[in-house]
Amino acid sequence: MKILALTLGAVLLPLAAVAAEADAGRFQLEKSGDHFVRLDRQTGAMSICQDKDGALVCRMAADERAAYEDELDRLSQRVTKLEQQGLVQRALPSDAEIDRSISIMEKMMKSFMGMVREFQAEEKANPLPQKT
Repeated sequence: MKILALTLGAVLLPLAAVAAEADAGRFQLEKSGDHFVRLDRQTGAMSICQDKDGALVCRMAADERAAYEDELDRLSQRVTKLEQQGLVQRALPSDAEIDRSISIMEKMMKSFMGMVREFQAEEKANPLPQKT
């Protein structure tokens, strides 16, 4: 059991290091005057970062913030539209639709009961031999 645990640890350790390296190379910082510009290499997003009390505080660039707000507005409008459509679609069926559904169910039940009667008639005509 110890061998299995050691082998598993030996295999997973390099994988964790590779994942950490890939994540570490995701961002690139460049000094620009009294602040830094952070580039996300996966998404292309840029942020302005400043050193405040020993911590790096980042905020979106102005053009990205506008694009972000536009996307939020677009999605908000889409959600509102979908919610309104959902309320309309949840309306009760009309009397004609209910009548049609009941008529379909009646036909199905009559057909089913006809099959049961046929099966019972066949059983009476050809009874199974008694084995007891």
